Amino acid sequence: MILHSRSSKFFKMAVSNLQANRPPPIQLNSTTISFHKTSSINATITTLLAGEQILINDFYSDGLLLVKSLQDYLTKKHSTNSFQHQREYRAEYRALSNLILLEIQSHKLIVKKAPQIGWLKKLYPDETKFYLSFSQIQGLNSAWQWYINGISIPGIRNKIHPYYGVYFPTRFEHIQLFDHWLKYYTGTKKFAIDIGIGCGVLSLLLIKHGFQKSFGTDINPNAIIGLAESMGDTKLSRMIDIEMGHLFCNYDKKIELIVFNPPWIPIPKGEIVENLDEAIYYNEKLFSEFFIEAESRLLPDAKIAILFSNIAQITNSTDQHPIEQELLTGGRYKLVNCFKKDS
Repeated sequence: MILHSRSSKFFKMAVSNLQANRPPPIQLNSTTISFHKTSSINATITTLLAGEQILINDFYSDGLLLVKSLQDYLTKKHSTNSFQHQREYRAEYRALSNLILLEIQSHKLIVKKAPQIGWLKKLYPDETKFYLSFSQIQGLNSAWQWYINGISIPGIRNKIHPYYGVYFPTRFEHIQLFDHWLKYYTGTKKFAIDIGIGCGVLSLLLIKHGFQKSFGTDINPNAIIGLAESMGDTKLSRMIDIEMGHLFCNYDKKIELIVFNPPWIPIPKGEIVENLDEAIYYNEKLFSEFFIEAESRLLPDAKIAILFSNIAQITNSTDQHPIEQELLTGGRYKLVNCFKKDS
């Protein structure tokens, strides 16, 4: 399903049919125990360790207290800084923190002195009463603040307002390198494709530097929904087309520039990656699929610009850089430039 902004009515209708990723409502057990500031922390953590739910139903700060106590407990349990212990800590914290619940009624948290989170209405319009974990509520609250207040990106005039569950850059060296490269780009500027468009940062830079059109793809429906909302019926919506799907989606025409800011870290063995984590971790097939599909879509003298990091090598997550591996063994591409941030 290609979403062409040239047909505004069709564009809005198609986007409205997408279902946004959201934390699924949690079923409350009949044996769920309530927690408040006078409750025993040790007894409550023992209850969590037994797999039982805990409901926060007095003050929001009670949840903050319990989550902090749980983190302290797990930090002592996994006391070393080894990769394995940190991985075990994250897995156990995720499992146990998801047992700490809050109730939502009429799109508001029922506990006292709770933050107002607009996502509860935007993402759950038909839910009148449901439960989410405290950690999910914390994530929704942070995402709402970013969405409302916006984030300034170097090289882009206006703030971006990232939709819930869409990755946005928190470091900008690669953005600045790309902005600098585009400043001296000498090729034609009719059309580029932005693989994994996310919040649209790279496409915004493409338009800023004179490209007539950018076609963006993303496997995350929230990215498509968020961009459609932020662009609306503006001039920008006629310059950036978007489609939900993997890599190049249904686009099979020849193109002059392919831009790709892929995930930087291979998926750890035994771990399941979903939603937002898919912007951070890549599976073993991603790069081989990308390079094969890109080859059939490039015009003569066309270029691929890949924004990538060596963080996986620095953290010993892998000793293989997938782009360097392609250049060494693929036989399809020639390196033209490699720009790196200053040390």
